Amino acid sequence: MGVQRRVRRSPLLFTVPVMLLLLLTAVLGWEVVRANMTAEARSEWPWRLELLDMEPLGSLLAVAAGAVLARAQYARTVRPMLGWRADWTTGHLRGGVPEWQVGLLNGGSHTAVIEAYACRVVLRGEDPGNTGSWTDVQGAAEILTGAGLTVGEDFQLVTMGNFPLVGTGSYETTMLGAFSRRFVDEVEALHLRVRVVDVVGDSHERILDALKGARSTAYQRPAP
Repeated sequence: MGVQRRVRRSPLLFTVPVMLLLLLTAVLGWEVVRANMTAEARSEWPWRLELLDMEPLGSLLAVAAGAVLARAQYARTVRPMLGWRADWTTGHLRGGVPEWQVGLLNGGSHTAVIEAYACRVVLRGEDPGNTGSWTDVQGAAEILTGAGLTVGEDFQLVTMGNFPLVGTGSYETTMLGAFSRRFVDEVEALHLRVRVVDVVGDSHERILDALKGARSTAYQRPAP
């Protein structure tokens, strides 16, 4: 948990070039075997089947290999770098009470678009190793309000649709949620799963522990 990982590659921009490269490699293998056979053997089926001349085949193979390598290099260049930061602040909960605010950022050089967003709530007293299923923001809010917490007073959760995360070199974040001291005391963990798609169609995912650090003894928690 917490480490960004690639969960899907673009079928069009990754799978197709790789399949083409494998196909051309297989054709090259076929032609190499044919070239090392006697003329008599090549006159019989299936060895008399000539798929492609070696010269154009070599050129096509070089182009396909170059395309695959170039795509891999470009995908690495435009890969998003999902990060998050949190701090005690005020401004999003009623009464101006101290809140643990969590924000998401993209430290990569290109824009990525959120394609999936889910939450998982672990209430105080529940087994962290036996966590519940993933749900949307509305489902998470229902679990939290069912535990006695109040929207706008104890927590705020932001619904994320196809939201673009612009690459930035700063620490400016997009808010995911704000949580009161009571929320931090009564909720064991709140996991947020963010999945984005980059400009080459690859999907990347990171799971955030939204309350990580909120109870840290190394951090000065605001007084009641």
